[in-house]
Amino acid sequence: MRENTSGKLSNHLRRAAMAMIASGIMVLPTVYANPSDNIVVVQPADLPELARQPGDEMFLRDAIDGRTFLYVEQNHGATLAVFDVTDPRHVKSDSSVQLGTHGSFDFVSPLGGEQELVRFRQDQTEAVLDFRRASSPSLEQLAGLDSQHQPAFLVNVGLTVSGGAMPRRKATDPQPVRDYQVFDTSSSREPIAVFEVKQVREELTKQDTGTTFLLTDVGLFLIRRPHAESEKRRREQEWWWQHNGY
Repeated sequence: MRENTSGKLSNHLRRAAMAMIASGIMVLPTVYANPSDNIVVVQPADLPELARQPGDEMFLRDAIDGRTFLYVEQNHGATLAVFDVTDPRHVKSDSSVQLGTHGSFDFVSPLGGEQELVRFRQDQTEAVLDFRRASSPSLEQLAGLDSQHQPAFLVNVGLTVSGGAMPRRKATDPQPVRDYQVFDTSSSREPIAVFEVKQVREELTKQDTGTTFLLTDVGLFLIRRPHAESEKRRREQEWWWQHNGY
């Protein structure tokens, strides 16, 4: 499975004034904000209904219209839950797409334009997810497509994606999970424990707002950074003023 550019299981939280380490579990309120409001944790119960289901994989993608979508593979690859996460304060459930696949798959690599290469875990065949309709992507299974045995796979004119030694997780391999604790380290004092969550399957971060998405056995968690969100809105407003004669 490829390394997602959004920072899957990465060091981004440390750079963004947070740190995650393996930990024990505790019961928390549905939404939690630390005293300095540096971090806000949103649990599945406060998100759309589709976010309260377990998932296998996540994929974060910016659409050409400026919106950002989070795609969560559910029901062992049979469905793809689509969330509009452009504004972390108002996550929207956009749709649930029936893919009709033959098992769970991994997001492998972008193919340029509006496509993403995926690989099925059971038989290691590959297919293409088409995101030209961002809220309703479609899956195309291509006969004979195997990037593992091609020196280069030509996708679009002027773009080449190298086939290589991409590690493959077998269908029989257990889904790796970890327990996490999040600390606020933005002050010069001792780090403040913000929350703990168990059975994290995957972590992705939306860079412009600093929002981190945690996929767990009980659904989707959000770690919001209100200050970063405010800075993004300020930059967008300044850009609008500059380009509209103000």
